[in-house]
Amino acid sequence: MGFQMDDLRKACFCLRSTENGFLIKDNPVKGSAITLYAPPPSEAFVRWVHKLGAANRDSNRIEVPFAFIAPAESERWSLGTAGELRVPIGRSGATKLQYLALGKGTCQHALIAGKTGSGKSTLFHIIVSNLALWCSPDEVEFYLIDFKKGVEFKCYADHHLPHARVIAIESDREFGLSVLQRLDEELKHRGELFRAAGVQDVAGYRSRSGALAMPRTLLLIDEFQEFFTEDDQISQQAAVLLDRIVRQGRAFGIHAVLGSQTLGGAFTLARATLGQMTVRIALACNEADSYLIMDDSNPAPRLLTRPGEGIYNDRAGAAEANSPFQVVWMGEGERDCLLEGVEQLARTRAMAVRSRVVFEGNAPANVADDALINALISGGELLAPREIPRFYLGAPNAIKGPTEVSFARQSGSNLLVVGQREDVVDTMVLIGLRILRAQFGDGIRLVLIDGRFSEVEAVSPFRRAVEAVGGVVCPSLHEMGPLLNQF
Repeated sequence: MGFQMDDLRKACFCLRSTENGFLIKDNPVKGSAITLYAPPPSEAFVRWVHKLGAANRDSNRIEVPFAFIAPAESERWSLGTAGELRVPIGRSGATKLQYLALGKGTCQHALIAGKTGSGKSTLFHIIVSNLALWCSPDEVEFYLIDFKKGVEFKCYADHHLPHARVIAIESDREFGLSVLQRLDEELKHRGELFRAAGVQDVAGYRSRSGALAMPRTLLLIDEFQEFFTEDDQISQQAAVLLDRIVRQGRAFGIHAVLGSQTLGGAFTLARATLGQMTVRIALACNEADSYLIMDDSNPAPRLLTRPGEGIYNDRAGAAEANSPFQVVWMGEGERDCLLEGVEQLARTRAMAVRSRVVFEGNAPANVADDALINALISGGELLAPREIPRFYLGAPNAIKGPTEVSFARQSGSNLLVVGQREDVVDTMVLIGLRILRAQFGDGIRLVLIDGRFSEVEAVSPFRRAVEAVGGVVCPSLHEMGPLLNQF
């Protein structure tokens, strides 16, 4: 049934245009005329339209302030996690809180699904920030991996979040796999500690006198399906490691929270592994994903429309366990202020600085952030001249030591570097020379042959930096031939 103009006319006050102006169409009054107001200025009209558009866009938005669930300043770091990891993430109903609860019974791991604009990133920030406020680093630690092409987790690196052990920003699959491998090693390490102590879980271990600090470990991966975009060795290893963490992590206090915009498609984690993740949080998503994150008889998430509107379910998606809630809202400024407070609290309580790995996929490596390199440069026992020199290349795309080349005393022990950026090559050469000098002192001969080292270039920044290394022979053009003949 289409639109009918007659139906519109019946419901409206109609005017008729004539040469003398407008008249009432159906009941004209003799001698009367209608004078219309002048139209508003175009600038004012545009401003009103923008205001109407903004009001319409925000008319369906509900914002529950983060203060609704945040601890008072006196309550920070007051929550323990020996028995369970439990933190509020939103409001359920008018006054109740919705909690994320992991560590009891079958509620060990969580799966989050929500399309673009649903508030999934906000939920991740709420989980991390509120846990960092309620719990000390001795109670919970984070392994954060972001596969999105953004910098969602960068704020935690900038503010040196003491709870964070790994922060991967714009991560690649190789680094993400190394994080899973690190957690697999931690799982085995905790298993050995539990066997030695004769206990079966975190609560039992922490109740023993003299036990080492053992925080619950929370692995958060945004867009975890990036692991499986290709059918290769990385995806196969990631599937095996995630399955092991999900199945065995419960006893050792290691919990996974995996998020994605969609759970459909050919590239995803095995359904058997997803089935072990009984806590499901659904934000606005399409009908297909509604059935994937919940069970086949629970399409409730397809009715979600507002940003931050969600359903919490701790029974693997069974319809009777649905708990509608609204994720709280926290702006960037508020989050930064709270993270500064956490950083200050760590300094006030003189928390021991724990090792932290920060990987930023599209950012150059910063040698100042590498503890091993800093230890070499800061001085120490020199290596004997017979030891194998190591030339630093950069930071790895995995959790391990720096990428370097070892020059053994044998033929073919050479390095060729090819690239279009002269500044990058210069930096590699400078850092390599500095580390070699720090390792061997005067026990190594360093020669740098560079055609740019003419008298004109003698005062270049690169030349001054090389000279600052100390003892590096830099022959001029006419000195290169005789020097090369010595080798």
